[in-house]
Amino acid sequence: MATWNSRGLRGSTLEDLINMTNETYREKGLALIQKVPTPIKPIKIAKETRHITLAYFEQKSTVDYIGAVQGIPICFDAKECNVDTFPMMNIHKHQVAFMEQFEQQGGISFIILYYTHINEIYYLPFKKIIEFYQRSITGGRKSFRLEEIDKEFIIKNNIGIPVHYLEALSKDLHKR
Repeated sequence: MATWNSRGLRGSTLEDLINMTNETYREKGLALIQKVPTPIKPIKIAKETRHITLAYFEQKSTVDYIGAVQGIPICFDAKECNVDTFPMMNIHKHQVAFMEQFEQQGGISFIILYYTHINEIYYLPFKKIIEFYQRSITGGRKSFRLEEIDKEFIIKNNIGIPVHYLEALSKDLHKR
């Protein structure tokens, strides 16, 4: 049996917390956010159980979550990091392109980034994502450090809301 911090379950802790948060937001009428399933093409299906035993990814996934908060379209990805430096190669070109197009259509794009080694979660606005991305593709640093993130965007838990990112989203909206 895999433990909660095994490589096989990497990332699932943050996603589980976000899923609980999104369910609470839905129940309270604050937001409607859905997890975007990764499209797969089944190759082998076990006849007796009808479970997929072999599959491949059909296309590149865009972001992990998409939805609306009080009429504002949002999309975001959930990332984890166990050191103070986050490699930009973990944010793929097609994800940046999707988030940029989403922003051009009037939506809000961001990343929720969990620094597991210090147990801190941050909201990374698209403005910072594109800044770090452009730097990485134009010969600059291919990562960003925790100290480059605005500490105003730390995500705190709230009673019954483990990853209360709406507060950080509100700050982002006021800064635009």
